[in-house]
Amino acid sequence: MSVSVRIPTILRSYTSGSAEVSAQSGTLREVIAGLDTAYPGLGGRILDDSGKLRRFINVYVGEEDVRFAAGLDTPVPTGAQVSVIPAVAGG
Repeated sequence: MSVSVRIPTILRSYTSGSAEVSAQSGTLREVIAGLDTAYPGLGGRILDDSGKLRRFINVYVGEEDVRFAAGLDTPVPTGAQVSVIPAVAGG
């Protein structure tokens, strides 16, 4: 059972340029672990050394920001779309 994961341009070097990849459904933590297995190093760009979402990375399951849901324990059902979006800052 799979989900689609949208990869931002800045991280596509880990996915051989693919803008969207597939992963197994489960919790967001499990999805990211699966991505890191399939695309070594990608998980480390999404999670920090303590295993939490990096401060300037936003992750959505469908239309929901996981920081306002269950974080890494947010369920990602089969067929869902996960979007990894780097935060944009500027002035």
